[in-house]
Amino acid sequence: MPGAQVSEQAVVGDGSTVWELAQVRENAQLGAECVVGRGAYVGAGVRIGARCKLQNHALVYEPAVLGDGVFVGPAVVLTNDRAPRAVDPDGALKQAGDWEAVGVTVAEGASLGARSVCVAPVRIGRWAMVAAGAVVTADVPDFALVVGVPARRIGWVGRAGLRLRPLPGRPGEWECPRTGARYVEEAARGDEASAATVTLREETPMR
Repeated sequence: MPGAQVSEQAVVGDGSTVWELAQVRENAQLGAECVVGRGAYVGAGVRIGARCKLQNHALVYEPAVLGDGVFVGPAVVLTNDRAPRAVDPDGALKQAGDWEAVGVTVAEGASLGARSVCVAPVRIGRWAMVAAGAVVTADVPDFALVVGVPARRIGWVGRAGLRLRPLPGRPGEWECPRTGARYVEEAARGDEASAATVTLREETPMR
């Protein structure tokens, strides 16, 4: 749209819209049918999948990677520096090569609520939901609902975005109240074990 700043080196997929005052930096990649809201920022080399929505004033700093169908709410911040300083220990202004950027990865279908902050390096799992105002400092499992500062899991959500309800008499099994899809808790394995003790997997498809 008029007033948007989109680098000639950026790739913007078919059907995508970049609104006024938004900035998409060089070598950024947006998939098809994305919406980048007013005043949003997409850093150099950031990769964004198809059908993603970045609401007004969202800040997605490089080297973030977003999967397909990701929702980034108003004024969300995806950081890229674990130990930010303007100057080095001697007081000299830091330059671009004086630090190593670390990114946030947001998997397919996940949602980041308004004014939430993801402190890199973290991974937001598939279809997870981060509540408004939360500060994420550790990886979030697939389908997890996290809130607070620092963010902690308080439940599970399904693909429809609604909080899952437990199945009576079936511990560790959950159902989406809208779609009827069922989910089963599992103990985390491998690298995931350090981030969460329980994960969720889809057991049955939507009705």
